[in-house]
Amino acid sequence: MSVDDRVSLSRPAALEAPSRLFGLSVFAAALTVLLLRFLVPRPVAMSDNGDGFRVLCGAGIPWKGKPEQFVHLAYTAPAGECDATYLLTQSWFARMARSIGGLLGLEATLSLVVLGVLMSVLAAAAVALIVVGLPYSRRVQGFAAVGLLLVVADSAFFGYFASVLGEGAAFLGLLLAVGGLLVAARPGWWRYAGLAVLLFGGLVAVNAKVQTLMILPLLALAAVLVRPAGVRGLKRWLPVVFVVGALAGGTAYAQQTVEPAKLPDGSLAARPGDDSREINMFNTIFLTIVDGRHDTGADLAALGLPDSFGQYAGNGWWHPRPATLDPEYPKYREQISRRNVVGYFATHPLRTIGILDRAAGDLLTARPPYLGSFDQSAGFAPEAQEHRVPIASTVTKLLAPLGFFALLPIWSCIAWRGWKTRRGAVGVALGFLLAVAAGQFALAALGDGLENVKHQVIALYCTLLGVVLALVTFGRERV
Repeated sequence: MSVDDRVSLSRPAALEAPSRLFGLSVFAAALTVLLLRFLVPRPVAMSDNGDGFRVLCGAGIPWKGKPEQFVHLAYTAPAGECDATYLLTQSWFARMARSIGGLLGLEATLSLVVLGVLMSVLAAAAVALIVVGLPYSRRVQGFAAVGLLLVVADSAFFGYFASVLGEGAAFLGLLLAVGGLLVAARPGWWRYAGLAVLLFGGLVAVNAKVQTLMILPLLALAAVLVRPAGVRGLKRWLPVVFVVGALAGGTAYAQQTVEPAKLPDGSLAARPGDDSREINMFNTIFLTIVDGRHDTGADLAALGLPDSFGQYAGNGWWHPRPATLDPEYPKYREQISRRNVVGYFATHPLRTIGILDRAAGDLLTARPPYLGSFDQSAGFAPEAQEHRVPIASTVTKLLAPLGFFALLPIWSCIAWRGWKTRRGAVGVALGFLLAVAAGQFALAALGDGLENVKHQVIALYCTLLGVVLALVTFGRERV
């Protein structure tokens, strides 16, 4: 064995202790920053847009609330029961927060302050894992830590961590999954630690919302592509096969832990999201396609709907006067389907591009105006929002009027750097983030119909994480 070989073999062992110490230092610094950002001068969260009852029910709190202009910092479980029919992994962390609160004497109460502290700890750990997993110098890793914290702590995203909305769990799960991918490319026990984190983060991200189930095959592919140099055969494939199988099996099990939802016609749903599919397609048709600003008659004809439905253009499912109240609606209900909507978009490419361009502007807008940041006792106006860390979201909001003309160059840059580094874990992580961003963008733009700014926030989050990692790739890798 040559001297160079002996040095190569001893290098991982020599690097382990400094890496652990550096990782702990990054974790401590990140946690300090996030806790100060969360609690000083007062806690910040995200108000409930009306969907929070799902997370609360999953946490054992039968709450039937309406959209709120202020944040509820504490939810006390009332008498009664509820059946969670829609899985959001934010409810897992809400349950943990309830248990921790119980140890602190907060019986039957979900404290968003406790939840925010818990999520801050996990987010800081995820940032540290990503930084340690980057194969670059300490200076470049430090730059990456600052960039990641500016994204995670940005006012457009951070409030979701301490909320009863599902996006916070998606953010955390994606952060952990990326950290797991990068660490899994290191040799020795680092690889197994990374795969374990990838599995946990993947389960959280994939099951964060029905829309995030599409992350499963993308993360499975990324896990297959990442490996330490020199690892071949069974040592390469067995751990990966186990993780991918556990991710798929864990997702299938998690989705079965909730009761089947009731469809609008009263029957039970067979698959996750079936309860909202008709609602989403209805809103896509009457808010996105038949919006009253284009050729309403031609659009209705292309969708197989009668001209009389033109009076409902721009009226969504929850409008006081929706098409569902029309006596003719039962005859045409089959046309309110995903197949019909996909067929319209496929045969109307110019209109589809226009819809996507508008959705790109929604994505870059970053923050819906109706989600407040403070509880009522803070003394701010209803729906008041904090702007403590506004850098990333301010830049994207300035770019929002450009729509695709701003978004496509950003994605192209991420794709370029991912291709240039495709043989390493950073390139795989960039490809994964870009694919998730594009997938979430398409789902929200063409399949939701309303609240598009909020529904694009996961795509924006992945885009900005991709920007940080893409900039990092200009650094020199360690030899």
